[in-house]
Amino acid sequence: MSDARPSELWVCHLGAVEYRAAVAMQEQVRARRQAGELPDVLLLLEHPPVFTRGRRSQASELPMGEAWYRGHGIDIVDSDRGGRLTYHGPGQLVAYPIMAIDDVIAYLRTMERAIIAALAEEGVSARLRDGLTGVWVHEAKIASIGVHVSRAVTTHGFAVNVENDLQPFSWVVPCGIPDVQMTSLTRERGERAGLTCFRRRMAHHFCTAHGARQRLVSPARLGLPDAPLAAARADPAASPAVSVRTGEQRGNRRGRGSRERSLALPA
Repeated sequence: MSDARPSELWVCHLGAVEYRAAVAMQEQVRARRQAGELPDVLLLLEHPPVFTRGRRSQASELPMGEAWYRGHGIDIVDSDRGGRLTYHGPGQLVAYPIMAIDDVIAYLRTMERAIIAALAEEGVSARLRDGLTGVWVHEAKIASIGVHVSRAVTTHGFAVNVENDLQPFSWVVPCGIPDVQMTSLTRERGERAGLTCFRRRMAHHFCTAHGARQRLVSPARLGLPDAPLAAARADPAASPAVSVRTGEQRGNRRGRGSRERSLALPA
């Protein structure tokens, strides 16, 4: 009789983290994962308003020009993840799995299944669309995905619109898809969805989809700062964007053995 138990997947709730600081945190955790010092890790957080550009992004995806967006309190940051332009802001759940994988496509499909399961528990029926990455409700996109793999360990991940303002998506070409419609858990339910509750559901379904036992850990257990956003705000070189001014407020590729690459799929 086997006494093998599921592996642990460490889950860490970080709160609000400026995007550049979050990238540095991922790189720190990735290095320890590659060195075998940590098991797989899932970082859960929010970002202040920011447009992030993946490796396949084009200038036309920001039709108003960078100065216009910055004038509306939204930062713009280049990223090494796959995919195109996307938006992050308060009320959106962002998840960065730092995991050792050997099949990128299987990893993405597992991620999508976990998101669909978490949304189903909230009463929202979501689905995949042929030829497109991410999770959709009818014809509207509710979750975006963009990952990077270095020495068989992932960074970046996915974002689910929970109770965030959707208007910034209408100012750009999200995911490089003209005229794409975005939606959120709050919009689909017709009432405000709780980010904290959904975060817990998402962590549970992500771990279950990977056949792993969830273990909650503190940032300190990962060697990370406890208040990265506060530190970023105190640094004049960090992004000044902490709120966005809009009219709508919140209310078959194999990875093992590869050195470094981003998955070139829509974000």
